[in-house]
Amino acid sequence: MERRAFLKIAGGVAAGLGLTGIVSVKPARATPAEMQEAIRAVVGAARITPGKVKLELPPLIENGNAVPLTVTVDSPMTEAEHVRVVHVFTEKNPQPYVVSFHLGPRAGRARVSTRMRLADSQNVVAVCQLSDGSLWSDSAAVVVTLAACLEDGI
Repeated sequence: MERRAFLKIAGGVAAGLGLTGIVSVKPARATPAEMQEAIRAVVGAARITPGKVKLELPPLIENGNAVPLTVTVDSPMTEAEHVRVVHVFTEKNPQPYVVSFHLGPRAGRARVSTRMRLADSQNVVAVCQLSDGSLWSDSAAVVVTLAACLEDGI
């Protein structure tokens, strides 16, 4: 086979595969049930108790592309009693499991801050695991006027 013929065929196949990927893309949105499944996939069947965790999000966000988030846990952060991990979940983003922060007694404070994208108005949940294995949580509702994470229409 000549080089030119091979390149034409390979280009046609690549373009066809690329168009197939574009045509078959559907908007991805998690549901509250999928968020609960994601939480259970991380923590298993362990009991999650409300309290000790404070999730801070603005109640109204104009643009969902950079939503500030702070999680604070009531813990002395000593060798005997400290925060091991903080997980953040959302109910309507394409991926409900957003982030994990691994901490230890040397962290000094049980407080983490970041920014995240929100696809729509929704509830955000923070689940914290302490060194004794107990799980604690808090949630916050956020109204987003301009959604992020849009996958259709791009």
